[in-house]
Amino acid sequence: MNTPAVAASSPWYREPWPWLLMSGPAVVVVAGFITLYLAVSGQDGLVVDDYYKQGKAINQALHRDDVARQAGLSATVTFDQRQDRVNVAVRRADGSDVNGVLTLSLVHATRSGFDNVVNLTNLAPNESGYIGKLPALRSGKWNVLLEDKDKQWRLQQEINVGTAALPSITLRPASVNKPHRDAP
Repeated sequence: MNTPAVAASSPWYREPWPWLLMSGPAVVVVAGFITLYLAVSGQDGLVVDDYYKQGKAINQALHRDDVARQAGLSATVTFDQRQDRVNVAVRRADGSDVNGVLTLSLVHATRSGFDNVVNLTNLAPNESGYIGKLPALRSGKWNVLLEDKDKQWRLQQEINVGTAALPSITLRPASVNKPHRDAP
């Protein structure tokens, strides 16, 4: 009698297709756990708690830029990484020096935990300028802000910090954005 031969079938786990079909969802689950870890362990540096208060503060910041512009203020900031110090020379448009207590803020563009405030001290009475201790700066984009003690004016500039030595930069009042041409 002729009986058909029964092909020996292997168990499902020895076939490639089930594993190939299960690999997609498995990768998504692993990526989900990685994303969850990053969300829980990271700091929300860009999230502001009080948006309304921050919005009102913008007008005050613009006013400080206007005061600096009207006074004709500019500053030269020289970073001396070998001696971990920063030298600042502030001048008015007429060439006179600026006196008083100044602070230099080094604000990282995306990570508020990296921000630093440098209290500047006057050099000797017969010398013009200020000096302060330069903190270590990580690579990336930084905003450099120079302000007086009473926060009446400010000068600012954006710099990119890399592996090369920091340059000497000139701080000026922020330029006011021109209105869009469709605006009335």
